[in-house]
Amino acid sequence: MSAAKWLRSPLVLIAVTVWIGLNLAAIQLAGGYLPFDRPAMAAQPFAAQMALPTLGLIEIFLLMAVVWILTRKRKPVDMAARAPDRGRAGLETLAVLAYAALGQVGGWVLGPALGYRPFSFHLAGTLVGCSVPASPGELMTWMTYNFLVFAVVPYLWFRRRYSAEQLNLTSQNRWGDVLVILVVTLIETAVELGAFPGILEMTPSQLAVAAPLAFVTFFLGTVLPTMVLIYAILIPRYLKLTGSVTGTVILGGLTYAVMHLVEGWSLFGSPRDTALSLIFVFLTYTGPGMFKTFVTLRTGNAWVHALGYHAIAPHVVVDAPMIAKVFGIR
Repeated sequence: MSAAKWLRSPLVLIAVTVWIGLNLAAIQLAGGYLPFDRPAMAAQPFAAQMALPTLGLIEIFLLMAVVWILTRKRKPVDMAARAPDRGRAGLETLAVLAYAALGQVGGWVLGPALGYRPFSFHLAGTLVGCSVPASPGELMTWMTYNFLVFAVVPYLWFRRRYSAEQLNLTSQNRWGDVLVILVVTLIETAVELGAFPGILEMTPSQLAVAAPLAFVTFFLGTVLPTMVLIYAILIPRYLKLTGSVTGTVILGGLTYAVMHLVEGWSLFGSPRDTALSLIFVFLTYTGPGMFKTFVTLRTGNAWVHALGYHAIAPHVVVDAPMIAKVFGIR
């Protein structure tokens, strides 16, 4: 599909309309001020905070163009063939989404029951900081819960019936995949450092301890859960059910956003705060989820997005300083 034809497709036009609508609703509700607990962004003017998700989406489309160029000569991956027939694909999709919803609710209940904040796909303070950093106990509990519920259980259940290739966990072009990982990591690292340069202020001794800890923490707590639940299992089924790459990319982005409904910065004390929090979850995470889906469709390998656009940038590049605070690394 040409770029012009893609831009005129009904799904894209609907998505653009919804995106504009969400931004306008947020501006109206916010009244010039966003109440979220996001210390890393608190000094930015309201207009800049509102513009950031759209600027991020533009960068994501540019990254998609880069990935398309890097993979344009590769044999297309028939990912729909990795899913079962449409009837079973539909049932499995509904079952996984219901399980994911229950897993989310479980995290919202378990966290406060243990004296922590509700658990989501991100630890409180991830990417944007928070006024009260997580304790080591909160971090370890969050990481263990997400890893078991959203990665281990779904993987073991589906691996009984489907091969690693059918779950998008193998490579058809190792060096091509490595190239995509390296290029995307370098670009995204440069972008993240421009926006969140805190890692550059760390001492070498801090970095030597905090960076590996950040990698392991987020690899187990959010990277593997994201990869297994959405990009190994759901994406082939979305493509089988929709028959549309565009529809699959949008659904992948929306699913990724839904898995972050309760973030550490979210507020639910009033209808206004609740609406703003939910709007910003979708504005913040739909784009990255779309990019992860696009990369997986282009390469047929869910590990590519996990390593190139998740594990290192942003969760080491941005979150190593937070990990240093959590563990008191000096």
